[in-house]
Amino acid sequence: MAAYSKADLERRMAGAVEALKGDLGGLRTGRASAALLDPVTVEVYGAHMPLNQVATVSAPEPRMLSVQVWDKSNVGPADKAIRSAGLGLNPIVDGQTLRLPIPDLTEERRKELAKLAGQYAEKARVAVRNVRRDGMDSLKTDEKKGVISEDERKRLETEVQKLTDATIADVDSAATAKEKEILGK
Repeated sequence: MAAYSKADLERRMAGAVEALKGDLGGLRTGRASAALLDPVTVEVYGAHMPLNQVATVSAPEPRMLSVQVWDKSNVGPADKAIRSAGLGLNPIVDGQTLRLPIPDLTEERRKELAKLAGQYAEKARVAVRNVRRDGMDSLKTDEKKGVISEDERKRLETEVQKLTDATIADVDSAATAKEKEILGK
């Protein structure tokens, strides 16, 4: 039984890129985006639930988010969750709707966010490299067990490296695009 699986490596590397895109989506640029509130969890009914499972999040204007809470009793917890999420947003409660004006970003805050985008990208690169290392290790194991020949191992290692390079290029382009968006360039 071969330990090496190209499909598994591709899936895991794609997972690292998806995780990065999720992290980057939560970073605030100057524009309102419903994805901004994705990381927010609300304590309701004795459990922590994602905000989008207790309310409808929309961006009616470029500088305003609207959170329509479905159950009146959850308005307070939703307001509290958004305030304590560290996003720098202060909801205005209007019945069962929370209006969130998106403040302008200071230059300093933009730089902090761009730096954070870079850190997220580095975390994704490390994850991709770890997947590559696992792939290379399983190829060596397969060769030792006699499942594949030395030539086959070398050919597959080249394949793994190409996959790694392509995935890291995806990570870099996602991070660069987000940094440009944050810095308004």
